Amino acid sequence: MKKLLVILLIIIVCLPTVAFSESLRMSPEQLKQQLSDNSLIILDARDPEAYQAGHIQGALSYPIALTYKNQKLNGKISSPGVTQKNFRLRGIDKKSQVVIYDNGDLVDAARLFWILEVYGLSKVKVLDHGYDHWISKDYPISLENHTAKPSQYIASLNHKRLASKFSTQLATRNKNQLIIDARNTSDYVGKTSSAKRFGHIPTAINLPASHNIAKTGGFSSLKSIDQLTKLYSDIPRNKKVVIYCAIGRVSSANYLALRELGYDVSNYDASWNEWGNDFKLPIEK
Repeated sequence: MKKLLVILLIIIVCLPTVAFSESLRMSPEQLKQQLSDNSLIILDARDPEAYQAGHIQGALSYPIALTYKNQKLNGKISSPGVTQKNFRLRGIDKKSQVVIYDNGDLVDAARLFWILEVYGLSKVKVLDHGYDHWISKDYPISLENHTAKPSQYIASLNHKRLASKFSTQLATRNKNQLIIDARNTSDYVGKTSSAKRFGHIPTAINLPASHNIAKTGGFSSLKSIDQLTKLYSDIPRNKKVVIYCAIGRVSSANYLALRELGYDVSNYDASWNEWGNDFKLPIEK
């Protein structure tokens, strides 16, 4: 009997570990079944005007503009004090179960997903396809401004998920870290730029955010696990990944994909609009 237990223990220890995290997306069908679950917080990342025109039943408005400190200047995230206020108003705390949606492009929902993780939440998912697909299925919508019982959330940052100019500088010199530029190839090679300088952060490889998205029946969704695994097959799983774009928006799609694949990843919020305008920092073309 003891020998059998030893053999079973050896087999369990030798089993390969699964790198993938639990799925970070929710299907429309799954959400429809959970609309009556009062413990689930649904966040609408679209503009307030779009929310007022109709939204998923029970959803709270959290326009993506609230995630920025100054969107016109750079992509720096909203301050802890402002975020704490916004979370409390929507009944969000660190134990909340949240599902986020946008119009279907996925980018804004992915950015809000990232912001929630930066501020300590761990039970967050993104709705596949988004609102346009939801209404095409004639699922429940509402015109009512939904409110929530305020929470007592205390803001704190998870720096593992947020890259800064300084930590990105360190990543350019660290063989155990890898930088991904999520902008289009024209920006990466220096033909176009949203900043005063043209090019990319040294050592960065180019993997445009659009490569993470699949179109099915006219609606967008994150690619399947198999497709994402193939897309990121050249990215070593033992390396810390830093991603950036122009203002930390479209790179959120890469962040969501990499998180679902189980990578250790952070998103550089101010991204190229900070780095490309700082003439003290090196660039490559």
